Amino acid sequence: MAEPFIAVPSYVVPSGVDPSRLYSQPQPQPQPQPQSGSRRGIAATDAAADHARLDVSALGPLAPFAAGSGVTDLFVNGAAGLWVDSGRGPVHHPGWTSTEPALRALATTLIARGGRHIDEATPCVDVRLADGIRVHAVLPPASSAGTLLSIRLPAPHPPSFTALVAAGLCGPDGDEGEDGAASVVARRLRRAVANRENVLITGAAGSGKTTLLAALLAEAPPGERIVVIEDVAELRIDHPHVVALECRQPNLEGAGRLGLDTLLREALRMRPDRLVLGECRGGEIRELLGALNTGHDGGAGTLHANSLPDVPARLEALGALAGLGPEAVARQTISAIQLIVHLEQSGGVRRVGAFGRFMLDSRDRLVVDAALPPSPPSGPDFVHTGSARHAVGGGR
Repeated sequence: MAEPFIAVPSYVVPSGVDPSRLYSQPQPQPQPQPQSGSRRGIAATDAAADHARLDVSALGPLAPFAAGSGVTDLFVNGAAGLWVDSGRGPVHHPGWTSTEPALRALATTLIARGGRHIDEATPCVDVRLADGIRVHAVLPPASSAGTLLSIRLPAPHPPSFTALVAAGLCGPDGDEGEDGAASVVARRLRRAVANRENVLITGAAGSGKTTLLAALLAEAPPGERIVVIEDVAELRIDHPHVVALECRQPNLEGAGRLGLDTLLREALRMRPDRLVLGECRGGEIRELLGALNTGHDGGAGTLHANSLPDVPARLEALGALAGLGPEAVARQTISAIQLIVHLEQSGGVRRVGAFGRFMLDSRDRLVVDAALPPSPPSGPDFVHTGSARHAVGGGR
């Protein structure tokens, strides 16, 4: 897939500042190697080989730390220092030191490289750099601890669905070929793509929602046209026909903003076979539900939710931002989304924790009929956890 164009200004150091004095850059210490059962969970791969091919030069003085074996995240917490996550959780790096003016200059530069701007009027900004590196920056006074940077490093080659299953996505056995729990869950996910079901992937931050969504979309037939809308482009889909749209923040005069709601309306004019919203986070849920209710099947999206029972409340809150009442959200969601896939982290491993399907309660409010992956090899596709009126494991 062709990478979307990104404006990349040259690296600028404030005038009058000696770049060699901006940062103390000792050689990064070796970080622990992630294992198949490490915190990376469903994205477990040969990270050392991957990052050898990842272009981290855009990160400037943080590049040596990002180039370490297995590094997935970098966190700069103002004067408190640098934390490096190599798959086992963030670890403080005692060798990194910097001043607040230097950190602010670095944050401004990184955001500019992603084609956006950050200042007192817009102190919190998210951008994507080359090779899909995501940078989030926060300036004071929004941050009371000084300039904050959160950097996420993707694998240069997104893992396939088969690789995710082998890494434990669908169960500890990680084998699609056997008639076990992992095989049943994997078949259900593949069937959702083949049957063009609209799928909502939920989970807490860092649970692997984007990784799973990209892997599932890569399973779509090559003749289908996939249109993806994201606030900051993260999805990297191994598919021959993907069109990616990305939001744009307003300029310094407050004009030129392109939000998710606007891009979603434009995407409907592009004749998508599959419409994908990277993350539901605001009033654009109204346009998405409307689109999925008017013949655009095979769509997908992600939603932050700590548990499956939290999903209806999250959707109602987003609907309220768009002026929709709980009953309206419930009625549209019931017909728009056929399957919920909830991801969770258990023992440091990310995997499918439950499936679900939306239903209406006696008050016409949205509820979820939850189902767990089976434990016995010969069991049904799903084991319901509540009084189910519809089988979650069935087709559309």
